[in-house]
Amino acid sequence: MSVLNELLEYQKVDAQLRKIEQEIGASEERKKYVQARKFIESALERLDAMEKRAVELSELCVQLNARSEEMVKSITEYADLDEMVEGGGDVSFYKKNALALSDRLRGLKAELNKLNTEIKSTSDEYKKLKKQTIDMQEQYKEYSEKFKEVKAAHAGDVKALQKKMEEIAKNIPADKLAQYTAKRKERIFPILVPLQNDRCTCGMDFPLAQQGKLAGGNVVECEHCHRFVYKA
Repeated sequence: MSVLNELLEYQKVDAQLRKIEQEIGASEERKKYVQARKFIESALERLDAMEKRAVELSELCVQLNARSEEMVKSITEYADLDEMVEGGGDVSFYKKNALALSDRLRGLKAELNKLNTEIKSTSDEYKKLKKQTIDMQEQYKEYSEKFKEVKAAHAGDVKALQKKMEEIAKNIPADKLAQYTAKRKERIFPILVPLQNDRCTCGMDFPLAQQGKLAGGNVVECEHCHRFVYKA
């Protein structure tokens, strides 16, 4: 049997294997398994980001409270305004400073209130997401087991087809098999297609010069879809 025929036989068995792979991939068990896995991966990243943000907010809250206490202390010093005036102080200067400090303190308190709201919101969101993640982890275990059962149900057929392909592969040159395998990884299938009406299966025209290269069981790569074209 020629190398081309061996490759076509190899592809025929590979098509059966691919059909099983597609059935497994399209199963509800796999879909739920993948969805649960993606949710957990995404949730863990978000939880980590929330924890870091919580630390930042906590540190900022400490800083703002410290500044607030300093301002309150400074404003308290102006409580003895009458004594300052009696001592020869400029009343307008003291009042101006006291009012400025009061305004800054109000602004700081507003900032603190906003910060506390964000802290509470982050905390609530964190608790909610953590609960969802724990629940999904339980579902992930369930979906994982069911997906394993689906694969196990096809394991016998998969093994038999793989063994058959290994037998056929013994008659195929290593470089040709490597080219086939590379195309398979690119999710191109079928990989070998016949020339029909001077065209590839994708509709790409094959000039006469290229068609001449197909003589003797040779194959030519289609420039459009990158399949290997042969002449039946």
